[in-house]
Amino acid sequence: MKAEGHPNFVEVQVTCSCGNKFATRSTMGKQAYHIEVCSECHPFWTGKQKVLDTAGRIERFKQKYAAK
Repeated sequence: MKAEGHPNFVEVQVTCSCGNKFATRSTMGKQAYHIEVCSECHPFWTGKQKVLDTAGRIERFKQKYAAK
């Protein structure tokens, strides 16, 4: 492979709003990234996800298909 045909792939530091820090690699050129949600604080990955059913859709679905 030609060396000049590929962008630089450097290690960068990522900081989440929860305070979690980790290293990854990027071709963007920045040395630090700030993100809002990471795998340590995201509700889906932590198991703290809540289902918001403001219109009652889930309950109507359960009632509709409960007999079948």
